Amino acid sequence: MKSKRLVIQINKPVAEVFSFVINPKNTPKWIDSITQEEINESPPKLGTIYKNQNRDGGWAEYEMTAFEKNKMFVMSNKASAYHVKYALTPVNGNSTELEYYEWVDSGGEIKEPFTSKILEKLKNVMETR
Repeated sequence: MKSKRLVIQINKPVAEVFSFVINPKNTPKWIDSITQEEINESPPKLGTIYKNQNRDGGWAEYEMTAFEKNKMFVMSNKASAYHVKYALTPVNGNSTELEYYEWVDSGGEIKEPFTSKILEKLKNVMETR
């Protein structure tokens, strides 16, 4: 699989969803395969480096390669040619459509594509806070 697109509606305002998903302390709360995540600067912006550790102890590094506050961001893993884009669209004042799009550059495959179950967990965590 070279790309995957998932969409979910979260009953929270765009700014709140955006702030939650770019905060590295929140990542393990909704992505079960990640045990910790850290960044080299705060608040995150274009060029910020994210490092996360998986359940096996392995680390991955991503760079913020596109960033529009409360609208979208792209994180890229240069070692594997993997990219992920989060795009947020207000549905109304209190709800957000989150599009999660992941892809690899030519010749690659997504090793562990996201599932709708992961985004459902994000929705649940956010809506019960």
